[in-house]
Amino acid sequence: MQNLSRRRFIQWSSAGLALAASSALPGYTHALSNKKLGVALVGLGYYSRDLLAPALQLTEFCELRGIVTGSPEKIPVWQQRYGIADKNVYNYDNMHEIANNPDIDVIYIVVPTGLHLKYAEIAANAGKHVWCEKPMAMTVGQCQRIIDACNKNKVKLAVGYRMQHEPNTRAIMQYHQQRPFGEPTGLISQAGYAGNGADPDYWRMQKHMGGGAMYDMGVYPLNGARFISGLEPVAVTARHEKSHPDIFTEVDETTYFTLEFPDELIADCATSVVKSFNQLRVNCEKGWYQLAPMQSYSGVTGKDSKGKIWTPFAGNQQARQMDNDSLAILGQGPSLVTGEEGQRDIHIVEKIFAAAKNGKRMVI
Repeated sequence: MQNLSRRRFIQWSSAGLALAASSALPGYTHALSNKKLGVALVGLGYYSRDLLAPALQLTEFCELRGIVTGSPEKIPVWQQRYGIADKNVYNYDNMHEIANNPDIDVIYIVVPTGLHLKYAEIAANAGKHVWCEKPMAMTVGQCQRIIDACNKNKVKLAVGYRMQHEPNTRAIMQYHQQRPFGEPTGLISQAGYAGNGADPDYWRMQKHMGGGAMYDMGVYPLNGARFISGLEPVAVTARHEKSHPDIFTEVDETTYFTLEFPDELIADCATSVVKSFNQLRVNCEKGWYQLAPMQSYSGVTGKDSKGKIWTPFAGNQQARQMDNDSLAILGQGPSLVTGEEGQRDIHIVEKIFAAAKNGKRMVI
């Protein structure tokens, strides 16, 4: 896990900013208007139903053309709402047959994390580009298998870190590189939501399916600290906290972890499914800047200690992410969140769990 050089990071982020703004360039949309990619959503739960499918009605470079579901009762609802042809409807058993469907260019994996590997491999082996929701998979090894399947089949892979496409998050990352208040002295990165758990049969309460705070929400503060700082952590300490041990029998409900970056920079991070957290703050020698909320479907707000405000992006975050990822497939811009990026987070997640279990500092 090598650290990014500042020059390389700025070059990479500048390219991403150019891509994120590309749809506003005169003539750019027109030049690609006949190349919309067909997207099939795998898993029709809340995120697909309420966020991705509506966002695909707003995208410029891709559109919803297919669905994969294990719930037959959902099919007529989706077909009526989005005009999906019978030939573009699949279940989990015949999903591999998408290989023979030229209408579908991209398969977006939106099932529980514990199933990402299975369906990402099917998608890649079908010769379709793969978009995989975060976290990428359960283990580093599973992430590598997804990467290998996509490379073998010569298809693009993107991980659904919406935050890295969000304009204010990218602006604060650029702001950080400019050192407006001198050198950073510490980071605070937290994301979580209040709750009291759920039925034990619900996948988010099951360890093997990717349940618990760290897999559910922890990648937000983890990836946020890495993204804003432009650095890779060298060590981590961590601890779990439980207020509902009778309910959370398999998974973590609140996890605190501290990332140690080069140059003695520390990020104090937290994630929870019983407590509300939502901020990413950089404290510096002469001031601070922050995102609060750091992740929100309704908008991300930035602010600094001199009163500068970054108002929430007025567009649709999911549409922006999918358009950016489509442009990468079309050869019109960089891939912002690669499989390797998703794998780095899972490598650190594994170290966080090990640190919390043994109570020791873990070198990354």
